[in-house]
Amino acid sequence: MRHPLRFGLKLSGQDTTIHALRAVWRIAEESGFDHVWDFDHLASIGDVGPDRPIYEGWTLQAAMAEATKRVRIGCLVSGNTYRNPALLAKMAVTVDHLSGGRLEFGIGAAWAEIEHKMYGFEGLDHRVGRLSESLQIIKSLFTEERTNFEGRYYRMKDAIANPKPIQKPYPPFWIGASGPTTLRLVARHADVWNIAGGDPARVAELTAMFEESCAAVGRNPSEIRRSIQFGWDGQDRNELLELSARYVELGVTEHVIYLRAVEPKATSEHPEAIAEKIAELLPELRRLERVRSSL
Repeated sequence: MRHPLRFGLKLSGQDTTIHALRAVWRIAEESGFDHVWDFDHLASIGDVGPDRPIYEGWTLQAAMAEATKRVRIGCLVSGNTYRNPALLAKMAVTVDHLSGGRLEFGIGAAWAEIEHKMYGFEGLDHRVGRLSESLQIIKSLFTEERTNFEGRYYRMKDAIANPKPIQKPYPPFWIGASGPTTLRLVARHADVWNIAGGDPARVAELTAMFEESCAAVGRNPSEIRRSIQFGWDGQDRNELLELSARYVELGVTEHVIYLRAVEPKATSEHPEAIAEKIAELLPELRRLERVRSSL
């Protein structure tokens, strides 16, 4: 199965401003990008520590829905342990309706230990099992009149979830995964595999594991689109084009370019400026479709 080559921008919501977020959403909308993204953390991540400013990802997606009309929107990726699956399903349907059916539903097992400790979230020690149950529940809530589920971690009894998503049967599931057990969940449930890993050598390694997982559950791996997020500092245009071309060669068709936050003493450009530069290069990025044709 051949999937279209698509490009998106991501500004996480960490160490940024509402003005910058709106600017990136506008650039994505007006410049012809296919999708625009944030992330899902409640405390800042990375070397900066947990006390940097950060906005909540699903609230931002609702704002994205209202600020744009065409571009698809999503979160790479929602942390499953932060919310009950019924709550997450209801939030997703709300954003799908607000956007007129433009939601890309990103979800993963969650990993940030400090958030679970600070806020008292449970489940990090059984995060894959919880994700497995949540995926089953959410799909049922999206499609069935009543959901009954008796699992190890979640229970639903005659659960009603109306309205249903605009997109049928539901918004595309983007599942972030890099380990053997989570890759099995990708093989069973995903429309898009979000590859957790950056350099091409790692992508090639994970792709082999992904294809083995698909074989194990009896699914054709070509049915599942492959996505990756990667950064660019706005300096060498050839660096961006060559990296994206390498991912195309590896079968990745969903490219999300991550506009990382600018540190107070950093010399790199602000996210909006980099987004504008990527927009200028978007026609050249789209011509990478020729790379696929020659494979």
